[in-house]
Amino acid sequence: MWSEHHIPIEPANPRPVKRHHSAHYYAHRVKESLTRRATKVFCAVFLTLFLVVCVAAFILWLTLRPHRPRFHVEEFSIPALAHEAGFENAAIIYNATARNANQIIGVYYDSAQLAVYYQEQIIGGSPVLFMFYQKPKNTTVIEGQLSGDTLRVSAPRWQEFVADLGKGEVVFRLDISSTIRFRIWRWHSKHHKMHARCPVGVGPDGFILPHYRDKRCPLYFT
Repeated sequence: MWSEHHIPIEPANPRPVKRHHSAHYYAHRVKESLTRRATKVFCAVFLTLFLVVCVAAFILWLTLRPHRPRFHVEEFSIPALAHEAGFENAAIIYNATARNANQIIGVYYDSAQLAVYYQEQIIGGSPVLFMFYQKPKNTTVIEGQLSGDTLRVSAPRWQEFVADLGKGEVVFRLDISSTIRFRIWRWHSKHHKMHARCPVGVGPDGFILPHYRDKRCPLYFT
């Protein structure tokens, strides 16, 4: 009889032998993981701080950005224009305002000069303000009268005024010039030469027409 011999059969797909890594390998993996996490945390903190700084800088810029002074003509009149023989008593009465609309920025004004023009020729002027400091959110009234030596109107020029009245209005330009500086806490800006040019028109009664009153004056610097 044939004896049966048992022959071992190897499996078709032998399972791989697990290898155990060294302690150095695991230490390196842990170090690498901690480095990645630290990098992510650092980037997150940096981006957050950068965003906060940008927002704070933008808010500070909006707060500290100097706004130009705002000038308006409230009243302007030549009452003598309502009278035929008014030339002898001619006078210009004016009332304007200078507004500092800044929240925390003050404005220093050197002595200001006022002049009145007709057809681009000066007909009168005088100093109107001495050096002063205007606080934030503050309005300064500039008022006075030009007459006598401060008003230079000849008889022919007066007749031109009267001729314009026949057309409905006489248009003048009131100019206010000054040198200003902006102040933020203890910091002062450089000097800026400022000019406000305010067109004004008067009617047959010699008083400012409604559409010229409280109109914001164009402003420029030189």
